[in-house]
Amino acid sequence: MRTVDVYHELTGASDSPVLVLAGPLGSTLEIWDPLVEPLAERFQVLRYDHRGHGRSPIPGGTFTIVDLAVDVVALLDRLSIEQAAFCGLSLGGMVGICLAANVPERLSSLVLCSASAYYDDHGPWVERAASVRWAGTASIAPDVVARWFTPEWAAAHPETVERAIKMVAGTPDDGYAECCSAIAGWDGRRSLGRINTPTLVIGGFQDSGTPVNPHAKTLASAIYRAKLEVLDGAHLAIFEQADKAKRLITRHAAAR
Repeated sequence: MRTVDVYHELTGASDSPVLVLAGPLGSTLEIWDPLVEPLAERFQVLRYDHRGHGRSPIPGGTFTIVDLAVDVVALLDRLSIEQAAFCGLSLGGMVGICLAANVPERLSSLVLCSASAYYDDHGPWVERAASVRWAGTASIAPDVVARWFTPEWAAAHPETVERAIKMVAGTPDDGYAECCSAIAGWDGRRSLGRINTPTLVIGGFQDSGTPVNPHAKTLASAIYRAKLEVLDGAHLAIFEQADKAKRLITRHAAAR
């Protein structure tokens, strides 16, 4: 299994506990900008770009969610970080599930935001990968971002929406398409029962892509002693409700 040296940035005091932030499909580490400074008051925040995203390399061939998780372990090793709190959003949450199930000693806590262990219908992911390979990420970017935010919040924050569209459109076609295939090919449901890492699940009440029922509720019921919080927002509810999300993430990740 070949790892990728993913691009990363560290923010915060070097003697603070580390909190890893892993973003959704089609994002770069800049997606976390609204939460970085508040979280850096308590943590050394480690953000990174998934392989094939942002400034991380695009490896040849196919890859899986496991490969994305191994990249994180390699990053922690490279930075000599033995253990960290982990917060994953959407695709990043899948990576977090994989890490907590297979290398639990590397995680002190886990936050899963708008995440899923499995999608019953693989068709949309296969179709999206095909669309990107045919017409590029720019062709799907507006539709993708339309599901990230509620219409009301999007109308009030047009600059944020525009930046998000440019972020998705700027994602390399191969990297985006291969991550779509990785999502379609992954089933993490059997992993959930192995997770003993303290886990907080955050869902978006208006998330149409990964609805609280069944996705967040499945995670919260299957992971040992997991807690569930639901924010009023769409797929990126943690940014629509950034103050609440910051408090939830900080409180959970700081509890040792």
